Amino acid sequence: MSLRTRVFIGLLLIFAAGVSWMVYRMALDIDPRYRESAEESLVETSHLLASLIEQDIVNGEIDTPRLEHLFRTLYSRPFEAQIFSVHKTRVELRAYVTDHRGYVLFNTTGRDLGADYSEWRDVRQTLRGQYGARTTRDVEADPNSAVMYVSAPLLYQGRLAGVVSVGKPVQSFGQFVEAARENTLRVGLLAASSALAVALMVSLWLIRPFGFVTDYWRWVRQQRTLNPWRLARRAWDQLRGVSGEIRDALAGRNYVADYVQNLNHEVKSPLSAIRGAAELLQEQDAEPMPEAQRQLFLSNILRETHRIQETVDRMTELTALETQRMLRTVQPVPLATLLSEVATAARSTAATRHITIRCVTNSTPEVSGDAFLLRRALANLVDNAIDFSPDAGEVTLALSTRGRHAVVTIADQGPGIPAYAQDKVFERFYSLARPGGRKKSTGLGLPFVREIVSQHHGEVSLHNARGGGAVATLLLPLTNT
Repeated sequence: MSLRTRVFIGLLLIFAAGVSWMVYRMALDIDPRYRESAEESLVETSHLLASLIEQDIVNGEIDTPRLEHLFRTLYSRPFEAQIFSVHKTRVELRAYVTDHRGYVLFNTTGRDLGADYSEWRDVRQTLRGQYGARTTRDVEADPNSAVMYVSAPLLYQGRLAGVVSVGKPVQSFGQFVEAARENTLRVGLLAASSALAVALMVSLWLIRPFGFVTDYWRWVRQQRTLNPWRLARRAWDQLRGVSGEIRDALAGRNYVADYVQNLNHEVKSPLSAIRGAAELLQEQDAEPMPEAQRQLFLSNILRETHRIQETVDRMTELTALETQRMLRTVQPVPLATLLSEVATAARSTAATRHITIRCVTNSTPEVSGDAFLLRRALANLVDNAIDFSPDAGEVTLALSTRGRHAVVTIADQGPGIPAYAQDKVFERFYSLARPGGRKKSTGLGLPFVREIVSQHHGEVSLHNARGGGAVATLLLPLTNT
């Protein structure tokens, strides 16, 4: 195992240990926080109950029959409460009352009447004029039987007449603690998994610099003589290599690889056709090849060569556009004029198939951008509409405004977009067969249009029209919006 692999594994282990410790501490901290919240509520409940009991104190004597009736009614009261994932149907609140010496006068459990509770912490502290609270197990061996108690003083004419203590079984809110703990562990595991995935993705270029010193030191040890100039040059070469690896990773080497793979796929078919035609032309048969057949093979070679050239040119344009990231020329562009120019230029091509180009402009909006690129985008969409239009059909170019956007629509009367292709038309190299057996396009025109529109902060869409055909829609923000 190489040193850089060991360093990477070590970093992952440190990360895992750190996340585990953090999640563990958070999970441990949940129970105390819930207990604090429950205790705060018990403080208020104990003082509320103390106020009620004080109203029944006569000559310093605490009267408890009213309490017995109160809690009997409370425990028999039917209700249902859905508290998140917990379904609650009964009251679990407890209470007991002692006199000023700490002897039990009333207990909701019916136990220990007359018993001396003066040594229990909640009663003892309250009798001393301090805050009294305790947590005690009903069954010593069962931690789930623990009950939290909070006491409040009972006062009569400013003197201490007794103590009321309100209790709440810990198990009653333990369900919430467990749910919170499970959620914490789940979120912690998800966060750790996400961070681990990110670490694995960047490991190819993040760990490389750690191996630089080791590689350099290994090379130095192999040298018989130490030449300062050679050492410095070697160090510079390695640093340049490391920075190149990081730059390639950050620039998206996979992006380039995908481009090359797609180009290879698109060029493979025409290259095969060219090779086949060339091999047939090179064969030395006894009988010479008929001139018509020879011209057919030559035209195939020219057609496929043109297809490759068109694909490479379009891909070069798209790549250049994507790498520039932002417009280099920004100026006001009158869309009505631009759309009219595009329509005029397209009429000569459309005339060969008797297709009518109609231009409708209901407004004269201006957008900020590059007129050359916008003209290219519109021309691409019009060429597409002509390709898919039937002979003697009509292509309609329309311009209007909608809110703060200029809206350009280009509609044809063709067969429309098949359902299976509606979410793929803007993918690179994806192209639909043209009506009438005409050849497919390179599949780079619509991605080119989308990139241009994106750099103009607009949107482009292509969908079927209600009456048939397809409609391309461009939304471009108006100047000064």
